[in-house]
Amino acid sequence: MNTSSLIQKVWNFCHTLRDDGVGYGDYLEQLTYLLFLKMAHEYTGEPYNRATNIPKGYDWASLRAKTGMPLEEHYLATLHKLGQADGMLGAIFFKAQNKIQDPAKLSRLVQLIDAEKWVGLDADTKGDLYEGLLQKNAEDTKSGAGQYFTPRALIQAIVACMRPQPMQTIADPACGTGGFFLAANEWLSGTGDWLREHGEKLDYAPPKLDRRQKAFLRDATFRGNEIVPGTRRLCLMNLFLHGVGELIGEPAVDRSDALIAEPQQRVDLVMANPPFGKKSSMTITNAEGEEDRDALTYERQDFWETTSNKQLNFLQHIVSLLKVSGRAAVVLPDNVLFEGGAGERIRRKLLETCDVHTVLRLPTGIFYAQGVKANVVFFDARPKDGRVQTKGVWFYDLRTNQHFTLKTRPLKLDDLNDFIRSYQPQNRHQRVETERFKFFAHDTLIARDKASLDLFWLRDSSLDNLDELPPPDVLQQEIIDHLEAALLAFRDVAAGLPKPSGVIG
Repeated sequence: MNTSSLIQKVWNFCHTLRDDGVGYGDYLEQLTYLLFLKMAHEYTGEPYNRATNIPKGYDWASLRAKTGMPLEEHYLATLHKLGQADGMLGAIFFKAQNKIQDPAKLSRLVQLIDAEKWVGLDADTKGDLYEGLLQKNAEDTKSGAGQYFTPRALIQAIVACMRPQPMQTIADPACGTGGFFLAANEWLSGTGDWLREHGEKLDYAPPKLDRRQKAFLRDATFRGNEIVPGTRRLCLMNLFLHGVGELIGEPAVDRSDALIAEPQQRVDLVMANPPFGKKSSMTITNAEGEEDRDALTYERQDFWETTSNKQLNFLQHIVSLLKVSGRAAVVLPDNVLFEGGAGERIRRKLLETCDVHTVLRLPTGIFYAQGVKANVVFFDARPKDGRVQTKGVWFYDLRTNQHFTLKTRPLKLDDLNDFIRSYQPQNRHQRVETERFKFFAHDTLIARDKASLDLFWLRDSSLDNLDELPPPDVLQQEIIDHLEAALLAFRDVAAGLPKPSGVIG
């Protein structure tokens, strides 16, 4: 069976299950469990003959031999057994559940996967299939999975600017389904359709990796955190299908809160899109069974400021993650650029101790979480020598007079090509100002109210000419985004207000 036929076959079965109320997320999980077992089974045969640490009786052969209710019962027992394992195996099957309630459909899915040789397929085929399902899951607004899915065009542009090198370590402390890791892996291995299509524009030359560099890319390049077990599972499988990680050994992504403690290891690059929403919180259940949400602050000696603002904590953590020569690109909401109090103090400290050299102002309408106004902040770590490290910041405005929606006009890599050229990845000291790309000196920035980095200089053309208004669907989405952003701001203010005594919630 050719690649397109296989992908269509898997998609068609997904639609069949959706008629039974099984969403993309649940289908993805079941596909993950079964694909992992099938590929592990293939690796035990010729020519691989590899150990997988899967207990006999709980492997692919034992599932394939059953149908109907016996299959469903054994599948449940297998998920429970493997969820208790160590390493990659236990990470994939942690708290695994069967979401396919019809034994006949479960049997059909087992047969569908069993009919193919998955290990023999190239990483692009397996990866495209899985990434396609991840995107469909993100588009399903009811699932809430969109918060873990960063637009792939934005990720690719960030990777093209950062240009990771062989033997460098790359971290993402909130890695979701692994988008930054996959794009960096494609950059380093010379794979991926986006590089084949845009490589010449990006001045991209695939690195020629030797055996040691290939092993490092597979086993030691990526270090991530993802606190949600199901999302971590999808991330690990996504990486595995793209040739990152091994059947045995420790997974590259920890199921832990990255903010809890100072990092034990420093890395060369951090590329991340930390979760949206300002407040870190945890739910407390009292003796009466009532729930309250307490603001969560992280007492860390390496942080400049103690705050419950999740975005500011991630920014401080990322600074701590970097080696002295490390570089970072972080997606952050607008409030991080202008907020007073702890936000202002952290901004001033960041400008002083790191070289904050570029801010990309992103348009609205590109994220699955509505109402988000965000930016990509690029900065380099610097030695602690007492000098101010930021000489000035270049701002690229991709927001003013730019209109995108997820469905009718999604963000594409072509929309970011001018920014990548302006960024000058090969030598950012050769930059030239343009209409959208402006330089602001350090003295100018810190003299602004609260050292705000929330800068605009282009005029919205639609304010001058009503004929230049965007199409109705785009205008409608922009109004929704603005209202959602206002609601988020009001909720943050309300959450910070003191509660009357005796009030819970």
